[in-house]
Amino acid sequence: MIIVNTIDELQKALIAHRKSGNRIGFVPTMGNLHQGHLSLVEKAKTLSDVIVVSIFVNPTQFGPNEDFDSYPRTFDNDCEQLKSQQADIVFAPNVEEVYPGFAQNKARPNLTRVHVDELGKNHCGASRPGHFDGVTTIVSKLFNMVRPDVAVFGQKDFQQLAIIRRMVKDLNIPVEIIGAPILREDNGLAMSSRNGYLSQEEKDQAAAIYRTLQWAKKQLEEHALSFDLVEQNAAQQLTDQGFRVDYFNISQADSLKVAETSDTDLVILAAAFLGKVRLIDNLTVQL
Repeated sequence: MIIVNTIDELQKALIAHRKSGNRIGFVPTMGNLHQGHLSLVEKAKTLSDVIVVSIFVNPTQFGPNEDFDSYPRTFDNDCEQLKSQQADIVFAPNVEEVYPGFAQNKARPNLTRVHVDELGKNHCGASRPGHFDGVTTIVSKLFNMVRPDVAVFGQKDFQQLAIIRRMVKDLNIPVEIIGAPILREDNGLAMSSRNGYLSQEEKDQAAAIYRTLQWAKKQLEEHALSFDLVEQNAAQQLTDQGFRVDYFNISQADSLKVAETSDTDLVILAAAFLGKVRLIDNLTVQL
């Protein structure tokens, strides 16, 4: 495994692989890796000949009061884990390499951004204005830098995955997007870098999000309650268990719009704060 820090080093490292016709797989991350990230690498290995993993904490997807400065940086440990997973290239650029001039003007009024309309309006898009523009901008830049044949993203960030798929389709970016299943702790909590902010007691408490999603899915499958009542009751359950609920939404799985009773392909999306930590999760439902 090699570590490169510049676009030039990255492209030189990939020249031989391209000439050999090797299929390039890509897993973009912000570091602080856990088993969920490693499962994405494992998936990419089944689809590719050479694996590139990026580690870059992207400033443009954090809001003014979010945790960019305190976001855990665990680069050495991340690299050890990736080495054990037999990743081939770790691409770890600094901010200046990715966004030239950013350090001198963090507001970056002239920064070119990629915006995907509609899919980013609701759910996390409503709670975190500008977040998905930051995501699509960095992902499109990384795709241009790596030029992968296939890229793997986790389904835990369901809305993000849908937005990236739409971006790739709309902009004719020649990369296959693969969604990998959510990896969970033994108690059902979806694996996330932000779980590192939680104590073990809080992790056990946080597992209530998944249990509530399962409850909601059962209500939908049994047609026990209307969609509105499922959302309201689920949000109240989480509130009663100590969460500050951001949203609990039943949506169309493809468009992420509010689901109607005639819809059969659904996704239940949830976001809630436990203390200062914002957690997200989801379950798909076929009726």
